[in-house]
Amino acid sequence: MKAITPNRPYLLRAYYEWLMDNHFTPHVVVDAFVKGTQVPQEFVKDGQIVLNIAGGAVGNLQMTNEFVEFNARFGGVPQQVVLPMAAIVAIYARENGAGTVFDMEDAYMAEDKSEDLSPATRAFSTVESTVDATVDTAVSTEEKPTGDSEKTKGRAHLTVVK
Repeated sequence: MKAITPNRPYLLRAYYEWLMDNHFTPHVVVDAFVKGTQVPQEFVKDGQIVLNIAGGAVGNLQMTNEFVEFNARFGGVPQQVVLPMAAIVAIYARENGAGTVFDMEDAYMAEDKSEDLSPATRAFSTVESTVDATVDTAVSTEEKPTGDSEKTKGRAHLTVVK
């Protein structure tokens, strides 16, 4: 029997499109320690990084079944970002936390069998608190608005939609 392909790339693309269609800002939570992940290490905190992947924040966005790749500026410095599917933990809207945390899939767990508690496993166990803590302070390649409207925003939360 042929192994089933992972559903993460398909769900990621669907959630991305849904968030964009509803004028939300899609952010992904990434396990920065998964092999092949290329992110600016100075923004990694507790092994994770939250990235704004909205069309206006990134250039040349590609979402394949194996990776997400794009160009972005971090602190004014252009960088190429590569996110293997195994590294993507969640996708959510910055504005209200709507999105999903991806299930661990066998295809991705096989890549991290070198440790009993891989970074990916730790990422999945802590992603909900990470999303809560980073919704207002997510790494973004776009300018954050300033003024009273920023101060009056309520704290967003991740809503798991299945």
